[in-house]
Amino acid sequence: MTLKPLLDRVVVKSVEAEETTKSGIILAGSAKEKPQVMEVVAVGPGGIVDGKEVEMYVKVGDRVITAKYTGTEVKIDDVEYTIVKQEDILAIAE
Repeated sequence: MTLKPLLDRVVVKSVEAEETTKSGIILAGSAKEKPQVMEVVAVGPGGIVDGKEVEMYVKVGDRVITAKYTGTEVKIDDVEYTIVKQEDILAIAE
């Protein structure tokens, strides 16, 4: 199954977080934060949203930073995705 987002929605998936700190300490699963760096999997077409024209600035393959507690999480074929509005994407990580 594939996801095709509508309007200004973007489908992202988590980029694996590092399991050790810079000083070499291995983090337990409960000590890890939800990663904010995500990879764009699918992008909606944009269009008119709430009476305003929305242009999509991200593309598939971009790594983006999202707001911390945003989006709707879905699990398809044992892969977890998050569907967010483009306005909840804070930056493109290059």
